[in-house]
Amino acid sequence: MRGLTGEGSARPRASIQAVSTALAVLAALGLFASACGAGGTGARDEGPAHSDSVAGAAAATPSAAPSKTPDTVDAVRLVKDDPKVSPEVKRELKPCVADEYPVDVSYGNMTGGSADDVVVNVLTCGDAVGVGSYVYRGQDGSYQNVFKAEEPPVYAEIDRGDLVVTKQVYEKGDPVSSPSGENVITYRWASGRFDEEYRTHNDYGKVVGDTPTPEPAS
Repeated sequence: MRGLTGEGSARPRASIQAVSTALAVLAALGLFASACGAGGTGARDEGPAHSDSVAGAAAATPSAAPSKTPDTVDAVRLVKDDPKVSPEVKRELKPCVADEYPVDVSYGNMTGGSADDVVVNVLTCGDAVGVGSYVYRGQDGSYQNVFKAEEPPVYAEIDRGDLVVTKQVYEKGDPVSSPSGENVITYRWASGRFDEEYRTHNDYGKVVGDTPTPEPAS
Protein backbone atom coordinates (compact mmCIF):
# COMPACT_ATOMS: atom_id res chain seq x y z
CA MET A 1 0.00 0.00 0.00
CA ARG A 2 2.86 2.38 0.83
CA GLY A 3 4.42 1.67 -2.50
CA LEU A 4 1.21 2.30 -4.29
CA THR A 5 0.63 5.43 -2.26
CA GLY A 6 4.16 6.68 -2.91
CA GLU A 7 3.95 5.93 -6.60
CA GLY A 8 0.56 7.56 -6.82
CA SER A 9 1.69 10.70 -4.96
CA ALA A 10 4.79 11.05 -7.17
CA ARG A 11 2.72 11.22 -10.38
CA PRO A 12 0.51 14.15 -9.25
CA ARG A 13 3.64 16.03 -8.16
CA ALA A 14 5.26 15.43 -11.54
CA SER A 15 2.08 16.46 -13.32
CA ILE A 16 1.81 19.60 -11.20
CA GLN A 17 5.44 20.46 -11.93
CA ALA A 18 4.91 19.91 -15.66
CA VAL A 19 1.81 22.10 -15.66
CA SER A 20 3.61 24.78 -13.64
CA THR A 21 6.53 24.74 -16.06
CA ALA A 22 4.19 25.01 -19.04
CA LEU A 23 2.30 27.90 -17.42
CA ALA A 24 5.57 29.66 -16.66
CA VAL A 25 6.70 29.29 -20.28
CA LEU A 26 3.36 30.55 -21.56
CA ALA A 27 3.47 33.49 -19.16
CA ALA A 28 6.98 34.37 -20.29
CA LEU A 29 5.93 34.17 -23.94
CA GLY A 30 2.91 36.33 -23.19
CA LEU A 31 5.07 38.99 -21.52
CA PHE A 32 7.53 38.93 -24.42
CA ALA A 33 4.73 39.27 -26.97
CA SER A 34 3.12 42.15 -25.11
CA ALA A 35 6.50 43.88 -24.80
CA CYS A 36 7.08 43.58 -28.54
CA GLY A 37 3.56 44.73 -29.35
CA ALA A 38 3.58 47.83 -27.14
CA GLY A 39 7.16 48.31 -26.01
CA GLY A 40 8.22 50.76 -28.78
CA THR A 41 11.83 49.60 -28.90
CA GLY A 42 11.63 46.49 -31.05
CA ALA A 43 12.31 46.54 -34.77
CA ARG A 44 8.76 45.46 -35.53
CA ASP A 45 7.29 48.40 -33.60
CA GLU A 46 9.79 50.99 -34.77
CA GLY A 47 9.64 50.11 -38.48
CA PRO A 48 5.90 50.62 -39.17
CA ALA A 49 5.79 53.80 -37.03
CA HIS A 50 8.56 55.35 -39.11
CA SER A 51 7.01 54.39 -42.45
CA ASP A 52 3.60 55.68 -41.36
CA SER A 53 5.04 59.06 -40.42
CA VAL A 54 6.88 59.32 -43.72
CA ALA A 55 3.76 58.34 -45.64
CA GLY A 56 1.73 60.90 -43.71
CA ALA A 57 4.26 63.63 -44.41
CA ALA A 58 4.32 62.73 -48.09
CA ALA A 59 0.55 62.79 -48.27
CA ALA A 60 0.34 66.13 -46.49
CA THR A 61 2.92 67.82 -48.73
CA PRO A 62 1.38 68.95 -52.04
CA SER A 63 3.40 68.22 -55.13
CA ALA A 64 4.90 71.37 -56.60
CA ALA A 65 3.60 72.14 -60.07
CA PRO A 66 6.35 72.90 -62.59
CA SER A 67 6.70 76.62 -63.18
CA LYS A 68 6.24 77.88 -66.70
CA THR A 69 9.25 79.68 -68.10
CA PRO A 70 8.16 82.62 -70.26
CA ASP A 71 9.37 82.90 -73.83
CA THR A 72 12.03 85.60 -73.86
CA VAL A 73 11.89 88.38 -76.42
CA ASP A 74 14.46 90.62 -78.02
CA ALA A 75 13.51 93.72 -76.04
CA VAL A 76 15.95 95.99 -77.87
CA ARG A 77 14.57 95.03 -81.26
CA LEU A 78 11.03 95.32 -79.91
CA VAL A 79 11.62 98.94 -78.86
CA LYS A 80 13.58 99.97 -81.93
CA ASP A 81 10.94 98.59 -84.29
CA ASP A 82 8.06 100.17 -82.35
CA PRO A 83 6.64 103.26 -84.13
CA LYS A 84 5.12 104.44 -80.82
CA VAL A 85 8.54 104.88 -79.22
CA SER A 86 9.92 108.39 -79.56
CA PRO A 87 13.07 109.03 -81.62
CA GLU A 88 14.78 110.44 -78.51
CA VAL A 89 14.39 107.15 -76.61
CA LYS A 90 15.59 105.17 -79.60
CA ARG A 91 18.70 107.35 -79.74
CA GLU A 92 19.35 106.63 -76.05
CA LEU A 93 19.04 102.91 -76.68
CA LYS A 94 22.62 102.03 -77.48
CA PRO A 95 25.12 99.62 -75.95
CA CYS A 96 26.83 100.77 -72.77
CA VAL A 97 29.55 98.11 -72.78
CA ALA A 98 30.19 95.80 -75.72
CA ASP A 99 26.73 94.55 -76.69
CA GLU A 100 25.07 95.19 -73.32
CA TYR A 101 22.04 97.47 -73.69
CA PRO A 102 20.55 99.47 -70.78
CA VAL A 103 17.18 97.75 -70.64
CA ASP A 104 15.28 95.99 -67.86
CA VAL A 105 12.71 93.40 -68.95
CA SER A 106 9.90 91.83 -66.87
CA TYR A 107 7.34 89.18 -67.78
CA GLY A 108 3.90 88.66 -66.28
CA ASN A 109 0.22 88.41 -67.08
CA MET A 110 -1.58 91.73 -66.60
CA THR A 111 -3.92 91.82 -69.58
CA GLY A 112 -5.41 88.32 -69.30
CA GLY A 113 -3.96 87.14 -72.60
CA SER A 114 -2.71 83.66 -73.43
CA ALA A 115 0.91 84.86 -73.40
CA ASP A 116 2.87 86.83 -70.81
CA ASP A 117 2.98 90.59 -71.16
CA VAL A 118 6.41 92.18 -71.50
CA VAL A 119 7.48 95.30 -69.59
CA VAL A 120 10.54 97.07 -70.98
CA ASN A 121 12.35 99.91 -69.22
CA VAL A 122 14.94 101.88 -71.20
CA LEU A 123 17.63 103.46 -69.02
CA THR A 124 20.59 105.76 -69.51
CA CYS A 125 24.04 104.23 -69.42
CA GLY A 126 25.65 106.62 -66.95
CA ASP A 127 23.25 106.93 -64.03
CA ALA A 128 20.56 104.38 -64.99
CA VAL A 129 17.77 106.94 -65.20
CA GLY A 130 14.62 105.57 -66.79
CA VAL A 131 13.80 107.43 -70.00
CA GLY A 132 10.97 105.21 -71.23
CA SER A 133 8.70 102.43 -69.98
CA TYR A 134 6.59 100.23 -72.26
CA VAL A 135 4.17 97.32 -72.01
CA TYR A 136 3.81 94.87 -74.88
CA ARG A 137 0.89 92.46 -75.13
CA GLY A 138 1.37 89.21 -77.00
CA GLN A 139 -1.18 88.62 -79.74
CA ASP A 140 -1.04 85.94 -82.43
CA GLY A 141 2.70 85.51 -82.17
CA SER A 142 3.47 89.25 -82.24
CA TYR A 143 3.60 92.01 -79.62
CA GLN A 144 1.50 95.15 -79.49
CA ASN A 145 2.40 98.28 -77.53
CA VAL A 146 -0.45 98.87 -75.07
CA PHE A 147 1.25 101.35 -72.72
CA LYS A 148 4.08 103.86 -72.79
CA ALA A 149 5.50 106.49 -70.43
CA GLU A 150 8.33 108.67 -71.66
CA GLU A 151 8.57 111.41 -69.03
CA PRO A 152 11.93 110.71 -67.34
CA PRO A 153 12.80 109.60 -64.78
CA VAL A 154 10.26 106.77 -65.02
CA TYR A 155 10.22 103.07 -64.21
CA ALA A 156 7.48 100.44 -64.65
CA GLU A 157 6.99 97.17 -62.77
CA ILE A 158 4.48 94.33 -62.44
CA ASP A 159 2.90 94.05 -59.01
CA ARG A 160 0.32 91.27 -58.38
CA GLY A 161 -1.19 91.61 -61.84
CA ASP A 162 -1.18 95.41 -61.91
CA LEU A 163 1.15 97.82 -63.67
CA VAL A 164 2.96 100.14 -61.24
CA VAL A 165 4.78 103.16 -62.67
CA THR A 166 7.14 105.21 -60.52
CA LYS A 167 7.99 108.76 -61.55
CA GLN A 168 10.62 110.56 -59.53
CA VAL A 169 10.03 114.22 -58.74
CA TYR A 170 12.81 116.80 -58.78
CA GLU A 171 12.73 120.26 -57.31
CA LYS A 172 14.94 123.06 -58.52
CA GLY A 173 18.55 122.33 -57.64
CA ASP A 174 18.09 118.59 -57.02
CA PRO A 175 20.93 116.47 -58.42
CA VAL A 176 19.99 113.49 -60.56
CA SER A 177 20.99 111.11 -57.76
CA SER A 178 18.78 112.85 -55.15
CA PRO A 179 15.19 113.54 -56.21
CA SER A 180 12.83 115.23 -53.76
CA GLY A 181 10.17 112.55 -54.00
CA GLU A 182 8.21 110.22 -56.23
CA ASN A 183 4.75 109.59 -57.61
CA VAL A 184 3.68 105.93 -57.68
CA ILE A 185 0.81 105.24 -60.05
CA THR A 186 -1.03 101.92 -60.24
CA TYR A 187 -2.76 100.95 -63.49
CA ARG A 188 -5.19 98.08 -64.06
CA TRP A 189 -6.17 96.51 -67.36
CA ALA A 190 -9.84 97.07 -68.26
CA SER A 191 -11.76 97.34 -71.52
CA GLY A 192 -8.65 96.82 -73.62
CA ARG A 193 -6.44 99.44 -71.95
CA PHE A 194 -4.64 100.38 -68.75
CA ASP A 195 -6.68 102.71 -66.55
CA GLU A 196 -5.24 104.54 -63.57
CA GLU A 197 -6.46 102.88 -60.38
CA TYR A 198 -4.82 105.06 -57.74
CA ARG A 199 -1.63 106.98 -57.00
CA THR A 200 0.51 107.86 -54.02
CA HIS A 201 3.16 110.51 -53.46
CA ASN A 202 6.26 110.04 -51.34
CA ASP A 203 8.57 112.83 -50.18
CA TYR A 204 12.16 111.84 -49.54
CA GLY A 205 13.87 113.04 -46.40
CA LYS A 206 16.74 115.46 -46.77
CA VAL A 207 19.77 113.97 -45.05
CA VAL A 208 23.00 115.96 -45.06
CA GLY A 209 25.68 113.30 -45.17
CA ASP A 210 28.68 115.60 -45.26
CA THR A 211 27.96 117.35 -41.97
CA PRO A 212 30.22 115.89 -39.25
CA THR A 213 28.51 114.52 -36.15
CA PRO A 214 29.48 116.56 -33.09
CA GLU A 215 31.26 114.67 -30.35
CA PRO A 216 29.29 114.29 -27.11
CA ALA A 217 30.38 116.54 -24.27
CA SER A 218 32.47 114.71 -21.69
